[in-house]
Amino acid sequence: MNTSTSVDIVEVHHSLWRPSCEDRAFVLHAIGIPSQTAWNGRAWSLYVAADHELEARSQLRRYERENPPRSRPAPPEPLHRRAWLGSLGYAAVVLLVGFLAGSSALNQDWFEAGSLRAAPVRSGELWRAVTALTLHLDVGHLLSNLGFGTVFGLLAGQLLGPGVAWASVLAAAAGANLLNAYVQPELHASVGASTAVFATLGLLAAYAWRQRSGAGGQRAHRWAPIFAGVFLLAFTGAGGENTDVLAHLTGFATGAVAGVLHATWRVPRGTVAQILAGSFALALVAASWALALANA
Repeated sequence: MNTSTSVDIVEVHHSLWRPSCEDRAFVLHAIGIPSQTAWNGRAWSLYVAADHELEARSQLRRYERENPPRSRPAPPEPLHRRAWLGSLGYAAVVLLVGFLAGSSALNQDWFEAGSLRAAPVRSGELWRAVTALTLHLDVGHLLSNLGFGTVFGLLAGQLLGPGVAWASVLAAAAGANLLNAYVQPELHASVGASTAVFATLGLLAAYAWRQRSGAGGQRAHRWAPIFAGVFLLAFTGAGGENTDVLAHLTGFATGAVAGVLHATWRVPRGTVAQILAGSFALALVAASWALALANA
């Protein structure tokens, strides 16, 4: 008389990815536990005989402790298509103020009224932290900051949107100027958008670093944006007879803080947010100049 027996099987692992089951089947095979991989209609499953279940689960837990899953890089963020609007606004402001200052519009000495001078800032003329960002000593100084600023600003605008990016850069650069005014001697004076340029660079570097930190990977890969930012800071921001190195350093630092904050807490970046942030940035520049000229 022929008899047949059925072997009870149990699932010890399942995954949407077939190799995940096959890798574990190989581990079980190596210690003499037969297994079978099959599609259950929803996912791939790894089955073993019921009398091998406890040993199989124990071995698989050990395997998973020794081989933690690798973090997969996050998909790239969508780039804002109208990022160029922020760079266009930056260029328009810098060129307009350059023209007005150069022609002594309204019979005013714009450099006297708007430069970053430590003593007046400490006395309460905080608007100088903003107005100084729009003044330049000569055409070469203006064109240099115009070129670097539009390029770095375009990159920041692609990530955060033009309004949010430039409002963040303005806030970081103004904060850097205020810090600079309080740590420099009272007779210290400076002008130029380079503080904003390096704030943008710091924002980009720190934002990229923070994004990579959450995606795993090798340490060199995670820190590459910071190394690149520091290299550019050293290469472009530490030379020249009239270079305010401290302003560049503080700009990079405050921009880096803004970059980390944006990567950690995602602020609204829709159309309304971009319009409001961009309008705020322009209004702050206009209000700062109104105060500067009224108190000149």
